Amino acid sequence: MSSIPYSLLDLSPVPEGFTAADAISNTIDLARHAEGWGYSRYWMAEHHNMPGIASAATAVLISLVAQATERMRVGAGGIMLPNHAPLTVAEAFGTLATAFPDRIDLGLGRAPGGDGAVIRALRRDPMADSFPQDVVELLDYFGPERPGATVRALPGEGTEVPVWILGSSLFGAQLAAHLGLPYAFASHFAPGDLEQALAVYRDRFRPSRWNEKPRAMLAINVFAADDSDDAHYLRTTMQLAFARLRTGMPGKLPRPTRDLDAEITPQMRRMVDQALRITAVGNREQVRDQLAALIETHEPDEVILTGQIHDHAARLRSFEIAAGAMQDL
Repeated sequence: MSSIPYSLLDLSPVPEGFTAADAISNTIDLARHAEGWGYSRYWMAEHHNMPGIASAATAVLISLVAQATERMRVGAGGIMLPNHAPLTVAEAFGTLATAFPDRIDLGLGRAPGGDGAVIRALRRDPMADSFPQDVVELLDYFGPERPGATVRALPGEGTEVPVWILGSSLFGAQLAAHLGLPYAFASHFAPGDLEQALAVYRDRFRPSRWNEKPRAMLAINVFAADDSDDAHYLRTTMQLAFARLRTGMPGKLPRPTRDLDAEITPQMRRMVDQALRITAVGNREQVRDQLAALIETHEPDEVILTGQIHDHAARLRSFEIAAGAMQDL
């Protein structure tokens, strides 16, 4: 068995040639398999106005996945709190925690999960920045019963849903440390501040009623196949998707290509590969060795694996191989 827990982050991708209904069906199928492969958590993330992602209504999808599984923790990695009133999030996740006791996680992000038009459509103030206060308010809603409180989250009160802070900068690391909350770093697409953020989080952590010591999660892209060349081929889907997103052309999850350099410029290729450098790719032995090196370097308490792969069967196989690789560590 793995020396540290390993989890799975799924954006419920909509591949080219398929629909959102296919993506949701694939997510439920992957979650069922992931539970059998020993994954500790199955997280989904909030994104809006993106044709290639079907996890916009994250709490709804969490409910479907939790209902389709039995033991694995299910949650958000994450909910973009600036888009929501804390009470609304507390009620949604309090309801989930009531329906699925001791199985629901809530990761909170500070980004909007969309552009300015999305922010306006969500009726949020684009100039507001009350993330720390909103996190504290949300934690209070999940806390012990408050019979005399003017506003209570019902369901939600007393559920003590575990809250994680997500981030790709020092801001989230500092907040998680200050509040004594676990911290998940978005190293799978924004690794620039990884080392410094983890150091700040661990150095400044203050014990709390939720955690006595720091708990850091490292996000890693994984593209695994029985043949190494096939794994690198599968990876081109995410490289293409990331390049298109960065050039303002988001779409459904692209099919892989045998000639990536014909699809994107060398400059874009370098930028994409740098952004996605926290990646393990290859066969089981290669993926195991790369995961081991990342874990040795960054010393996370948990890892969460992700990977945008066009073909659902290949995606299943990749996460199966990755689970085996983690169990070899």
